[in-house]
Amino acid sequence: MLNKQQIRYSLDKMGEMFPDAHCELIHSNPFELVIAVALSAQCTDALVNKVTKNLFQKYKKPEDYLNVSLEELQQDIRSIGLFRNKAKNIQKLCQMLLDEYDGVVPKSQDELMRLPGVGRKTANVVASVAFGVPAIAVDTHVERVSKRLGYCRWKDPVLEVEKTLMKKIPKEEWSVTHHRLIFFGRYHCKAQNPQCKACPLLDVCREGKKRMKKEESK
Repeated sequence: MLNKQQIRYSLDKMGEMFPDAHCELIHSNPFELVIAVALSAQCTDALVNKVTKNLFQKYKKPEDYLNVSLEELQQDIRSIGLFRNKAKNIQKLCQMLLDEYDGVVPKSQDELMRLPGVGRKTANVVASVAFGVPAIAVDTHVERVSKRLGYCRWKDPVLEVEKTLMKKIPKEEWSVTHHRLIFFGRYHCKAQNPQCKACPLLDVCREGKKRMKKEESK
């Protein structure tokens, strides 16, 4: 496990590598962001952006999603994984927004998590990106990088990873660190073939050191 100095060092290095890290889901308001993040489960942001380019032109507000049949909405997002279930949740989400929130996306994580199809990760992303609430959303990249570097233990479940990161990272850095961890995992410390040889964090990365030793022994 990394100590406080090593964590600070790694955070600063990722900041140097990805100073402009941000949410790559294209959206123009909190409602579009909720839809985009809900669609992104088990799917790449790039594919979601391709789908929402037309989707957001057709559907501007919750009522629009409810004024079409479920089958039509399914066809509109058909190229997205789990499109049938996601279409159902989108319509349920829109109905709840109208019934309980006057069609406006709520700001608190607890209220966001009440929305159909919105889990903890989605709620954290929306709260952080749309409303500036400090949060760390643990997606596959954040979890992988956190465990490889040694911020947390390999056996830790996602919720424990989030709690550990919240303890070890200053609150005012939660949101920006979340994006930098994603960029680091998406473009550098990839699931397959991570760029260990060229990694500025190799000296403090337990997984990277193991990988390099294996490479040297071949």
